[in-house]
Amino acid sequence: MIDKKHIGKKLYEFETSAEKGQLRFFAKATGQTDPIYFDEAAARAAGHPGLPLPPTFLSALVLLNNASTSWREEIGIKLERVLHGEQSFTYHRMAYAGEPLQFEAKITDIYDKRGGALDFVVNETRVTNGRGEHVADLRSVLVHRNT
Repeated sequence: MIDKKHIGKKLYEFETSAEKGQLRFFAKATGQTDPIYFDEAAARAAGHPGLPLPPTFLSALVLLNNASTSWREEIGIKLERVLHGEQSFTYHRMAYAGEPLQFEAKITDIYDKRGGALDFVVNETRVTNGRGEHVADLRSVLVHRNT
């Protein structure tokens, strides 16, 4: 079982920004049809200062920035026993291409089910922009099979 003493553990912290090409590629790959995700003129006409980040793109930035995964090993997680449990996004404001974004992640909960056969590790990431404004909260649940 994964020890609950790891609740509150800081997982990673980094700053990055999204490039316009990345946003256009992601928008196309995820089936976005709104021109605000592809055309800067359309984005400005809709009241945006530039290309907005498409929904869920913040999690792609975590992957693109090779956010540390060493914490998994440190708390006893074996990659071959991991399942993706769930993922959610709470948005507080829009983020845009080129805008500096800060990501800070920590473990917010650890619990088990099925008599300890499954451990659940909740990871929450707070995203702020260069002005310190709260952009979003990313939440994911990792499931670790113990048997």
